[in-house]
Amino acid sequence: MKLTVDRISCGYGAKTVLRDISFSVSGGQVLCLLGPNGVGKTTLFKTILRLLKPQAGRILLDGEDTRNWPLKKFAAAVAYVPQAQNLPFPFSVLDVVTMGRTAHLGAFASPRQEDLAIAEQSLDRLGVGFLRDRAYTKISGGERQMVLIARALTQQPQVLIMDEPTASLDFGNQVHVLTQINRLAADGMCVIMTSHFPNHAFLCSAKVALLQRGGHFQVGNAEEIVTEENLQKTYGVRVRIGQLPGDGGGSISACVPLLTGP
Repeated sequence: MKLTVDRISCGYGAKTVLRDISFSVSGGQVLCLLGPNGVGKTTLFKTILRLLKPQAGRILLDGEDTRNWPLKKFAAAVAYVPQAQNLPFPFSVLDVVTMGRTAHLGAFASPRQEDLAIAEQSLDRLGVGFLRDRAYTKISGGERQMVLIARALTQQPQVLIMDEPTASLDFGNQVHVLTQINRLAADGMCVIMTSHFPNHAFLCSAKVALLQRGGHFQVGNAEEIVTEENLQKTYGVRVRIGQLPGDGGGSISACVPLLTGP
């Protein structure tokens, strides 16, 4: 599936936050949305997810305008992974993941055995099947993030939208989540994620959409967009980008900030 953002302008009421934004992401690709706080990343996500009505432009899935799609059809195609949540009730991990089947059930239907099987397969796919009977409120932040990804996969979507999937995670869990994102893309899924870390774009071999203050917008591959000049303009800090040895004899780009003196 291909998701196309076609000349979208979006905002709240009469206030326009972003204007004339266009990009596309196909199955098998990761698009990393970078930019400082307050430039409209969340507004753009809400518009793609149909939580906000676009002021202009269209969101297309395989060339079809989604504005008239029934919500159930849209939810079956597009899944959303928020930052790790603290649920108020101690649902089991399997119950939380099974909630992803809601888009495929009737209004008052209960999950069927096949729905439970799909939920368990999603947990196993991410390597966290051992958590199935644990209380969601009793597992770590990294485990919660993997459970939320499993819940989204249980929708069996073709497009996965992720809001800072590594936020508040330790280094090891960040790597684990990014590894799973790469695997999902390799399996043909279309993944769009936000991040505050430019290195994530390199690690995921991602396309990059860079939002800057004043509504400036660039899109391209990571090597084209994540440059020392662009990052200084975007975040107001100096950085250096260099090459490090990668697996199999290749190399990988890495970004390091230059700290100012006292």
